[in-house]
This record gives sequence, C-alpha cells and structure tokens, in this order.
Amino acid sequence: MNNNGSFSLLIFALPLLLLGWLFFTQNKRMKQMRNFSSSLDVGDRIVTSSGIYGVVTHLDDSTAWLEIAEGTTIRVDRRAIAMKQSDTAATHGTPEASATDAPPADDAPGTTPGSQQNGQ
Repeated sequence: MNNNGSFSLLIFALPLLLLGWLFFTQNKRMKQMRNFSSSLDVGDRIVTSSGIYGVVTHLDDSTAWLEIAEGTTIRVDRRAIAMKQSDTAATHGTPEASATDAPPADDAPGTTPGSQQNGQ
C-alpha cells in the first residue's frame, strides 16, 4: 500500500514540477527580451523575426523605424526585432556587400541563376 501511495504522489508531482519549470523558463526568456529591447539604440544594425535586415533610425516606446534600403523606412513593433547584426554578418549578408563577391548574373530570360542554357 505504501508503494501505491508514493506512485500516486509521483504522478501528481511531476506535472506540477513541469509547469513550474515552464513558468520559470518563460519568465527568464521574457526578461531577456525586455533587456534586449531596452538596449536597442538608433544606428543599430538589426534583423527582425521575419528576416528583414535594417538600421534603426528612430525608437519609440513600442515601435521602431527601420531603414531597410536607401530612402525606404518601415515601422515595426519593437518585439519583432530578433537580434542585432554582428560585424561579420553585416559585411557578408547585406546588400552593401561588395559586388565582386557576387556570382555573375545570368540575364537570359526563362533560366534560373547559375544554370546553363541548352546544356552548354
């Protein structure tokens, strides 16, 4: 009978421990996001959660204005900013990277970039 009681206690305690751990990790994640959002500054190169690269041009309490191309500014919710770009990602992953690094463009209509036309 003692064995059955400890098994019932275990079945009751495990879901409670799991819920407590989930709440703890969620609160920790929310605190990290608040700290990240408050550390944003004008001029930071960032990436949004949807993959848009940009530079912060203006910050408000809940929104940020990002310049995604020269003369093109969008307004996003601050929570949509996923991360700051590192220096290496800024030189290799943005449109400002040098044109010599890019493969030559294939201007033939109806072909995919890098494919050869007529098997040649």
